Amino acid sequence: MEELSLAVTKLRPPPPPGQLVRRSRLDDVLDAGVDGQARLILVSAPAGSGKSTLVASWSTGRPENVAWLQAEASDSDPARFWSYLVAAIGKVHPIAVDLEPVVAGSNGDDFVVVSALVNALADVAVPLVVVIDDYHLIGNGSVQRGVERLVELCPYQVTIVISTRIDPPFRLGRLRVRGQLAEIRGADLRFDTDEASGLLGSAVRSLDRALLDQLCDRAEGWAAGLVLAGLSLERAADPGEFIEAFRGDDQLIVEYLRDEFLATVDKDDLRRLLETSIPEQLSGALVDFVTGTTGGAKWLSDTAGRNQLLIGLDRTRTWFRYHHLLRDLLRLEAHQTFPERIPELHARAAEWFESQGDLGQAIVHRLAGGEVHQAAQLLLFHGPRLLAGGQTETLRSFLDQLGDVAKTLTGCALFYGWCEFIDGRYSLAQDWLDTMDDVAPEDFDRTPAMSLRINISLARGDVATALDDARRVTATDQLISFPCDLATITGVTYAWAGQAEEARRVLRLAVDKAAAERFRTAHVVALVHQAVVDFNDESAASAHHAAAAALDAAQKFGLAAYHVVAPAYAIRARTGGDPARARADALEAVNLARRACIDLGLGFVLTVCGDTLVGQGDPAGMPLLAEARSVLARCPDPGIAGRHLARAESRHGLTEVRGSRVAVLVEQLTERELAVLRYLPATMSQRDIASELYVSLNTVKTHCRAIYRKLGVADRKAAIQAARDLNLL
Repeated sequence: MEELSLAVTKLRPPPPPGQLVRRSRLDDVLDAGVDGQARLILVSAPAGSGKSTLVASWSTGRPENVAWLQAEASDSDPARFWSYLVAAIGKVHPIAVDLEPVVAGSNGDDFVVVSALVNALADVAVPLVVVIDDYHLIGNGSVQRGVERLVELCPYQVTIVISTRIDPPFRLGRLRVRGQLAEIRGADLRFDTDEASGLLGSAVRSLDRALLDQLCDRAEGWAAGLVLAGLSLERAADPGEFIEAFRGDDQLIVEYLRDEFLATVDKDDLRRLLETSIPEQLSGALVDFVTGTTGGAKWLSDTAGRNQLLIGLDRTRTWFRYHHLLRDLLRLEAHQTFPERIPELHARAAEWFESQGDLGQAIVHRLAGGEVHQAAQLLLFHGPRLLAGGQTETLRSFLDQLGDVAKTLTGCALFYGWCEFIDGRYSLAQDWLDTMDDVAPEDFDRTPAMSLRINISLARGDVATALDDARRVTATDQLISFPCDLATITGVTYAWAGQAEEARRVLRLAVDKAAAERFRTAHVVALVHQAVVDFNDESAASAHHAAAAALDAAQKFGLAAYHVVAPAYAIRARTGGDPARARADALEAVNLARRACIDLGLGFVLTVCGDTLVGQGDPAGMPLLAEARSVLARCPDPGIAGRHLARAESRHGLTEVRGSRVAVLVEQLTERELAVLRYLPATMSQRDIASELYVSLNTVKTHCRAIYRKLGVADRKAAIQAARDLNLL
């Protein structure tokens, strides 16, 4: 059982309770929302109002296909949320196979995922209702932004239903004005007397109408309050006296549950209730393992039959959960009754989940039980799965809970490095790589970290350092034996360094490995940089063909809106023959590159697009070239991006620097000049180089001027790339 095995309980509506009350007046509101093609139906009310039961029972009577997602707090991780939502829709329409790799490959990027999801839904011919229950548990801004965009862009045949305790941070006013919002609020969900009679069933058969009216008033129509009253009414010696004393508001619910419910449960049942409050969800096998008893499945079924606060999660009555009000009380009572046993119960739950292969839940319980080192060991195996699925926020949460232990394990340090890198904090990512090196044993294989190491160097605009590492990788058979991301970033490095032969060889391998591993983002990145190599070789036709192929693949994989394809749009713009299409491609390239591209990619895209637009007489081109100069100035070694900028500036009369590739040396470099040249890619000042070579600063400056003159360039960065072109570095 994989970590997401319990997803089956998240991807279908809960089965109806034993006392289901059909609420036709509310069903009519929901029906009108769907039939009127509202983009969003919002069911917003406090806890215990009956939101989930209402929407679930209503959805079973609709002719449309219904996709259901039961949200949890852990779904605030964007990749996890979108994976589940795609899986939910995939249960009724076959879109999950194509979209799951998009979610993982983009780390749950809301712009990319929603664009791909909307395109997929546009091809769905039949109406669809998508329900997200307990949406208030989602606290991530990226997810909120994406869901709002999904609501705005969904095709007319798709209706989004959100059940929540608090309104989502959407622009609801705009939807109301447009007539695209249907709403059910807390006041609407209050049970009237007739509905309460149906909800309580046999518990109120002996009550006269006046007492039932009084009970509804006391509970203020609150579903959970009425259910709790029903648990006690049948035992009450005087129903009228009980109703007079009853308060069904949630402020007093803990006291009521403790005094009126737990006090009446026999000793064995109470112990089992308290012990089973530890896991979020329960099955018979899990109950037996955690409590050390037998008959857990029957106990769950019987308890759910008597108590609507134990909620079934599937129609086979295998999985259950406590209503949050009861769960919170049971946990509080457990901590007060046997605090010393709480770690043991978490350990048992962790052991069971681990035996089922659900390492995510096992880690949750190890951490909750204070077993930090055991959790860390599990994370060493589970971390790569989370990274592959794009769930970096979940991974970071686990790492943060490990505390200082994460700093003592090479694998955890590497995971932290990836989390920081993906969030754009490159210095912190490097710090974690340094931590990994510090704690690694002598025989530690650093190859798994090489992909991150190269990525960090390129993100900093340091092609020279990245190239050194890429050459170490290709000097062995590591590209064959490791996942495709290593081959991809190695090929990308050779592309930025202008090493065409090596770049093409490695990128071909990366494409093949990415296709075999179904790693679509790596596949597209490799294709994009094949176009970069052809463009740098000044082969316009080949570059145009390669860029178009990359964009076709990105479109096929649902990644056409991902920032990694920006260079392909830029190259297609520069090498195309249609001015209108070229301008559109250039603007799209700049828009995507500004979303997340590293400085190398952004500088390259700004350069190529600025060059294209200036060539068309478009005044928007010059500011792009100026911005490219500012961006690439931040790069210690921008590789071919710097040369393309110099070439474009020269072409448009912005500088007198020659920007073309150096074919031959103007004059051979001396041995001392070659010695200085080898230090230029390093992030060392001329004074540092002089100290290293035991010569004066003036001597180094003289050698540098000679190097620039002989290479036909004007500055250090251009000299580095020219020397690479001539195989001097």
